[in-house]
Amino acid sequence: MAKVDLELVKMILQRNELDVRMVSQIIEDIETEAKASEEDVPKAPPVKKQFVFMISDPNEELPDRDFTGWVLQIPEEESPYIAEEKLQRSAYEFNVTPKGRKMPVKSIAEVCEVVSTRILKEQNIWVKTKEPVFVLKTNNKIPTENTDGLKGENAEDIF
Repeated sequence: MAKVDLELVKMILQRNELDVRMVSQIIEDIETEAKASEEDVPKAPPVKKQFVFMISDPNEELPDRDFTGWVLQIPEEESPYIAEEKLQRSAYEFNVTPKGRKMPVKSIAEVCEVVSTRILKEQNIWVKTKEPVFVLKTNNKIPTENTDGLKGENAEDIF
């Protein structure tokens, strides 16, 4: 249902030469109904989400190459392994829309970039980066300091 400013409704009613008392009664009725409808609809608690990073590795060369991927969010209680399936279902849903019939999506990259947030949200997946981001590899170690500056197994690799 479209939301309309009450001042606009009041102006239109007055323009149609209705009695001032009638206009104020109508506006009062609208306000009462709006408040009642807001109170009736309890809001669902927000969904707790977890982050998932999906890496584009079409040739399964992960250890040897640099890659790009997308940051996604899915509900906390669901397995990260279903993220790809959720994106595929979103693609199917998009492809049956008029826009999707004109230009259907055919890859995960296109789903992340083109498919609307509304369709993705219906599948309980949220794309945080529409465009792929660069993935950096790390050995997950921090070099330690000494009097010479840096020490440790990988200190010379930093510079």
